[in-house]
Amino acid sequence: QVQLVESGGGLVQPGGSLRLSCAASGFRLDYYNIGWFRQTPGKEREGVSCISGREISTYYTDSVKGRFTISRDNAKNTVYLQMNSLKPEDTGVYYCAADLPVTTVQAMCLMNPSSLGYWGQGTQVTVSS
Repeated sequence: QVQLVESGGGLVQPGGSLRLSCAASGFRLDYYNIGWFRQTPGKEREGVSCISGREISTYYTDSVKGRFTISRDNAKNTVYLQMNSLKPEDTGVYYCAADLPVTTVQAMCLMNPSSLGYWGQGTQVTVSS
């Protein structure tokens, strides 16, 4: 059974850090591009960061550049999102998605989320004092 499971969300004060994990089962993550998307009430799901499978290619949306780092550990079949210097506007439900590498990682992060193949259930991140 193909499954993506996110973890690592929580409540953190502004300026704090969290590391999200996206663990896959039922398929090999290194055959796929992986993306982190977030959704806040009243807004569409947006691509935050995406990473390629075999090659080290990454994309970040402008609002998180210099603060977030996406990485992968193919031996653990897991992708991470290290989030530093968190801001209240980073609050949202964070989802990971996997898709075949038929596009660039930038394109993956910018495309309609409904076009992507596999999704996790999401993990809540709340940045608040």
